[in-house]
Amino acid sequence: MKKSPVVPILLATLWISIHEFLRNQLLLKDAWVSHYADMGLTFPAAPVNGAIWGVWSLALASIIYILSKKHSLTETCILAWINGFLLMWIVIGNLSVLPFSILPYAIPWSALEVYGAARIAFAWKHRKA
Repeated sequence: MKKSPVVPILLATLWISIHEFLRNQLLLKDAWVSHYADMGLTFPAAPVNGAIWGVWSLALASIIYILSKKHSLTETCILAWINGFLLMWIVIGNLSVLPFSILPYAIPWSALEVYGAARIAFAWKHRKA
């Protein structure tokens, strides 16, 4: 019997979403709000923005699951982190909406976030049906 990807993807999505919320809404919110205020903008924190981050979390969890089927845990983590975070930071840095001061916190936290989601995918892949 083939194992469905729905459960590990949803669990990884939940893991990623929790970490995104904790990092960006609790730990680093002041940095985001201040950076946007310095640009004359309001930090986007409406419910629709949270929903879009949920979609992003689902997409990243799906990528991690797909990568885990063909790559080692280390390769999965590296490829997923580059695709999920590094590319995003390059783009939002280029648009000047990334507060670079958050990176010393965000880089290790995001690596842990991807690792945890990859562990979920690998645990599901290796569990007995």
